[in-house]
Amino acid sequence: MDSFLALLRRDLQLALRDKGELANPLIFFLIIISLFPLALGAGPQLLQSIAPGVLWVAALLVSLLSLDPIFRSDYEDGSLEQLLLSPQPLSLLVLAKILAHWLVTGLPLALASPLLAMMLRLPSEAWRVLLLSLLLGTPVLSALGAIGVALTVGLRRGGVLLSLLILPLYVPLLIFAAGAVDAAAAGIDVSGQLYLLAAMALASLALAPLAVAAGLRISLD
Repeated sequence: MDSFLALLRRDLQLALRDKGELANPLIFFLIIISLFPLALGAGPQLLQSIAPGVLWVAALLVSLLSLDPIFRSDYEDGSLEQLLLSPQPLSLLVLAKILAHWLVTGLPLALASPLLAMMLRLPSEAWRVLLLSLLLGTPVLSALGAIGVALTVGLRRGGVLLSLLILPLYVPLLIFAAGAVDAAAAGIDVSGQLYLLAAMALASLALAPLAVAAGLRISLD
């Protein structure tokens, strides 16, 4: 557990050291959301109808673009090999890195979501569901994305391959999460969708580190 906390603290300190890089995902998220009213017009009904999908697709893209550094810098400076040789369970160390990625990427997106929902004219009844869906869904984005990064970390130009590997895995999450926000805006009970998102988050955080650990061993062999 000490190794888990030490690695989590190290990754957070490295992320906080470069505040420009830390702010980039949130700025990119804001830019994507602000483009839709400019392109489609500011009609309240149109913006409200597309808001759940737009917000979730934007969160997905931001998460995808921020995935590569999870293991890339460790691979380049050799510390990733040290993690593989560590006597500590590799899956536990991987979980620390996934959690650090979520804290610097997914959590800020979730906290900023009510403001962006207001900009897209989403009803206030749906704000809470949007926030909950992002809090439950963004860890899934980080966990599944880490699998793709582990498989492509040894490739010089693995960005396109990473997208091809990961995007299909994101589709079920995108459907259920955006659907929950859409249903909340229509006044429909969404407890079932939120329970499903919670189950997806727990399952991905439990199983993805094992897959990532196997992927890293394959990539570095």
